[in-house]
Amino acid sequence: MKVGIFGQFYHEHSEQHIQLFLDALKKTDAEVAVEKNFLELIKHHDGIDTNVATFSSFTELDSSYDLFFSIGGDGTLLKAVTFVRDLGIPIAGLNTGRLGFLATIQKEKIEHSITELVAGNFNISERTLLSIKTTPSCEEIGELNFALNEIAINRKNTTSMIKVETFVDSEHLISYWSDGLIVSTPTGSTGYSLSCGGPIMSPGSETIVLTPIAPHNLNARPFVIPDDSEITLKVSGREESYLISLDSRIATLNDETEIRIRKAPFRIKLAQMKEDSFIETLREKLLWGEDKRN
Repeated sequence: MKVGIFGQFYHEHSEQHIQLFLDALKKTDAEVAVEKNFLELIKHHDGIDTNVATFSSFTELDSSYDLFFSIGGDGTLLKAVTFVRDLGIPIAGLNTGRLGFLATIQKEKIEHSITELVAGNFNISERTLLSIKTTPSCEEIGELNFALNEIAINRKNTTSMIKVETFVDSEHLISYWSDGLIVSTPTGSTGYSLSCGGPIMSPGSETIVLTPIAPHNLNARPFVIPDDSEITLKVSGREESYLISLDSRIATLNDETEIRIRKAPFRIKLAQMKEDSFIETLREKLLWGEDKRN
């Protein structure tokens, strides 16, 4: 089996878990390649075998990889998506962050999880992404015009509301007077959208949710639509520009920019342990249904 490894940080508190992860991987017959910048970070720590292949960009990965490991929190896993893109390589996350909702490997089960994953004993959860096209085009977004969690509009350099005119399949839906708007996939429904009052959606539900951020419309509520819909947004406000984020990547757009959002033409595969499920993750990490009466 050939595996890639990506991480962004090597914090003191996560050191022992990363060491356990790499030691467990060394016990297998897996061929390992580590992202160049992450390898430079771990080289500064004794006891870690850094005699491995490296890669530094999307173009150096190919379909010969069987697994792609993300070491960190959910933000790191979202960044790993920009490496894997449409290659179809399953991503497995080791949570060394705080919540790690998307993570496959928990810190308490590292050795067991690595053994199972390298042996191919895991399930695949296919996740839809959103893609974006702007008119005029935005160089800041470039070719990374997709998001696994959400695409969000936010006000910039102002405390005033912005107006987000929203169209679904060319039909005018609503003009949100708010701090912004979140367009979320089912995967992202447990993130930013949830914190703004959006619903939780099952990963396989084939839906998109529009969640306003602090709306000033009493009758504006999150709205769930089929994921084959096209969403068009036109933003205006007292400032001449606003922010758009694609997962953790941020760009600035001018008010006259038109945004079109659709389901991306590819999916991301998340590797999951066979004993895990989305509902179990909701209970354990978001305390779904937690009640002293239960």
